[in-house]
Amino acid sequence: MIAVVLQARLDSSRLPGKSLLPLGGAPLLFRVMEALGRLPCDLYVLACPVDCVVPFSPLAEQAGFEVVPGSKEDVLSRYATAIRRFGIDRVIRATGDNPFVFIDAAVAINREALDLKADYAGYCGLPHGAGVESVAADALLRAEREASGTGEREHVCPYLYNHPELFLLHRPLAPLPWQGPSLRITVDTPEDYTQAELLYHALAETEDQETRYQGAWIINTLSGNPP
Repeated sequence: MIAVVLQARLDSSRLPGKSLLPLGGAPLLFRVMEALGRLPCDLYVLACPVDCVVPFSPLAEQAGFEVVPGSKEDVLSRYATAIRRFGIDRVIRATGDNPFVFIDAAVAINREALDLKADYAGYCGLPHGAGVESVAADALLRAEREASGTGEREHVCPYLYNHPELFLLHRPLAPLPWQGPSLRITVDTPEDYTQAELLYHALAETEDQETRYQGAWIINTLSGNPP
């Protein structure tokens, strides 16, 4: 079973309550789930702290996501809980501040991970906030057992790519149409949020709904030059 597992919380220090800020008439978190719902997966999970279950659950239900509550700081344990609860074999890891994930790039990196039987796969060179990670569930469960550093547990995957001797890692440069390492399309600051509103409305004018989730289209729209 392949599952999207999305991590999100409310208490951001740089942009408090950002998950519930409106983006195109719906909360930011819903827009993230709306985009990720276009990935062809068997299951969609929102892994959030216990104190976020009440405000997040109606949004998750609307978007077709299962809610898995867990530790606020130990995010790795949230992923392990989801894996065990649903019998997940591979995780597409995503975060709640990225409403403009490149869906075509996400499909491609997951396909490469499956072909290579990689424990971890993620493109380098994407705009900040555009990518996901494809991770074998067994690798995440091993990380949960062995990782002891705070950063390794809060950020989920560092234990894997810090131990290339233990895991098969696939971290290729993204294909040219998706490259934009200097671009920022995550939502982490008030400035990011202002840009996200502008970008969302520009993409919403695209007649083909599938097109607005494609990486090259998002990059060109951001630069003011849609294809």
